[in-house]
Amino acid sequence: MLKRKTKTIDAFSMSSMTDIIFLLLIFFMITSTMVTPNAIKVLLPQGSQQTSAKPLTRIIIDSNLNYYSAFGNEDEMPISPDEIAAFLIGCAEKEPEMYVALYADESVPYREVVRVLNIANENNFKMVLATRRPDKKR
Repeated sequence: MLKRKTKTIDAFSMSSMTDIIFLLLIFFMITSTMVTPNAIKVLLPQGSQQTSAKPLTRIIIDSNLNYYSAFGNEDEMPISPDEIAAFLIGCAEKEPEMYVALYADESVPYREVVRVLNIANENNFKMVLATRRPDKKR
């Protein structure tokens, strides 16, 4: 009778599984930092110039003239126009070199946009108007 000289090992190696999990973790961490959440539907006006500055603070005005604010990766919260100055000052205390992005629907009256721009100008905040890229003609 012939005997086997090698024995089978009944242990399961997790090293390949941990490598896959580690790579997936890195992938999701990188892709999640590239996404800027904008849950409120705002149709932005078109603009040809794009800025590379990533805003830390967002002020959003939707088509119904509802105001929303968010700092960093926080969710958008409703805010009244009178509370915008206090909100931005509070954000500036956390991050002195912040940019403020204004997302205003293209149907919003110009005076509402100017109101937020004036608040930012009075407090010396760096303001960015968010636009969408023009549709390319085919």
